[in-house]
Amino acid sequence: MPRNARVAPGMSAVVSRYRETNYNHGRYMATGACTNTMRESLLILNGPNLNLLGTRQPEVYGRETLGDIEAHCTQVGQGFGIGIDFRQSNHEGEIVDWIHEARTKHAGIIINPGAYSHTSVAILDALLSVDLPTVEVHLSNIHQREEFRHHSYVSRAAKGVICGFGSLGYILALQALAAEIKSRNQQAMAQA
Repeated sequence: MPRNARVAPGMSAVVSRYRETNYNHGRYMATGACTNTMRESLLILNGPNLNLLGTRQPEVYGRETLGDIEAHCTQVGQGFGIGIDFRQSNHEGEIVDWIHEARTKHAGIIINPGAYSHTSVAILDALLSVDLPTVEVHLSNIHQREEFRHHSYVSRAAKGVICGFGSLGYILALQALAAEIKSRNQQAMAQA
């Protein structure tokens, strides 16, 4: 974040640290961190094969890379005064571990579980155990695809599901969770 960048009104306590994407061992690591007493950051998780965006079935998933989506999410997050921790893994256990970590580090989760949507009770259980508002995102409309893609275990833990809008789905999810955080903060201030 540039030193002269504006911070959203009411978010002056937010201290943001952004660094360039680090692709390491098949996963995108955190690009943004946001620390304050209100945990104003979101974890954005991406499941298997999403590291191949831009080259894998572009007629289904589009030509944007995961790095492009990450950059856009980081930019939009900055506008809301919310840090973005953007990650990708092809390994279910690693995703579960990251969800557990989010409980004490983040205000919410956006997840594109990829194929794990249809198979992972472990990711569902992890999301239910952390009790954070979660939005499930899919680039394609999973209900217009093969029958086996129509069911998502993850949806049971999600406050909302956005599918079929390509990378815009991530931004819509970010906007929804930003509104959720704002509402939560207003309620906390009213009770104080």
